[in-house]
Amino acid sequence: MQPCFRPTSPIVSSGNATPVRTPLRKDAVAALRSWLPERNGQPSEVVFPNARGSALSRDGLEYLLAKHLAAARLTCPSLKNKRVSPHVLRHSTAMELLQHGVDRSVIALWLGHESMETTQVYLQANLALKEQALARTDPIKGRPGRYRPGDKLLAFLQGL
Repeated sequence: MQPCFRPTSPIVSSGNATPVRTPLRKDAVAALRSWLPERNGQPSEVVFPNARGSALSRDGLEYLLAKHLAAARLTCPSLKNKRVSPHVLRHSTAMELLQHGVDRSVIALWLGHESMETTQVYLQANLALKEQALARTDPIKGRPGRYRPGDKLLAFLQGL
């Protein structure tokens, strides 16, 4: 019997920290539904096993990513000089969520960050958000050039 995955079904993932429950998108649910029968495992077994049937490690994930990245670079030359790692994919996903209006606190929870401050880096790195903020400002209504204080201001400053 295979586990029942629905779009609202959270999965439990674990890394260095405590397990994190992560909701799944509909396309991820569809991919899991087709993968589970193919892997021919028991519901209690890991979903993504390594070659020995144990849980896929970080190194194993990096190996698989590098292997498939090498194949992708053969048909997609723009990947040739790009650095791609699990961390880059994670960061790209967080930036995509941020650009689509997902609240920073939700992104922090989704990434498993203990603090929202950790997610602050995505706000600082998001050029599109900076451009949107800049577009909301009014231009300065002054003359361009160097400021030259008047005699009254200079006299006042001299008197200090």
